[in-house]
Order: sequence, then C-alpha cells, then structure tokens
Amino acid sequence: MTWLYNGEPFVDKGSHYGFVYIITNNITKRKYIGKKFFWTTKRKQVNKKRKTYKVESDWQEYWSSSEELQEDVNQLGKENFTREIIHLCQTKGNTNYLEAKEQFIQGVLEDKDAWYNAWIMIKVRRSHLKF
Repeated sequence: MTWLYNGEPFVDKGSHYGFVYIITNNITKRKYIGKKFFWTTKRKQVNKKRKTYKVESDWQEYWSSSEELQEDVNQLGKENFTREIIHLCQTKGNTNYLEAKEQFIQGVLEDKDAWYNAWIMIKVRRSHLKF
C-alpha cells in the first residue's frame, strides 16, 4: 500500500522534511490525521565522541501511532485503507503546526466515531514556521 499525493502515488520526497497525512478506513469511513518525518536522527559513539547522522525513516511502511487504527489495519487488511499526503512540509516546525491545524479544523477530538485521533499534542513557536 503506497502513499498518495494529489491522487497519484508518491515516491519522491525531494527536499521536504516531512508530511501531514490522512488515513481513511474505506469500510467505516473513519479517519486519522497525523504527521511523519522523512528523516530521523541517530547517534553513534565513535572514538569516545558522540556522532549524529541522519537516516531515512520508515515513512513508506508507516501506519500511524494510533494503536486502534493499527489494530483495524491488521484485522481488515491494508487494502481497505487509503493513505493520503495532504501537506508536504519543508521544516519540522511546519510539519508540527500543519498537523495540529488540520486536526483542529477537522475537529478530530469531537467525534470518536468519525476519527481515530485520541489526542492533539503540539509545541510550536512562531520562529519555527517558515512558509
């Protein structure tokens, strides 16, 4: 199961830092809004010094942090879900901000029958945003 962006399969992350996505259960129409980063930072000790380096995340195989959604994916099968990218983001701050913005706009905490989202967590400063 691949990610879709503007209705087309998404493969090239280019220079983007992350994305905001929506996963839809095609049977119940229940949805989940979340974010995922293309890169993650790892640390390794080399000659008694801590080295930091970037590696690609598991974004291609990712199915959200929601345990409830993951259970439904395992029970119903990946083919019954659609994964769509709704925003490609240049920075970590933009990714965090746009995820929360979409969650508040859609009212994901207000209807548990329509949304898998159980909480919204954000910590963003104006200086983090670069539009």
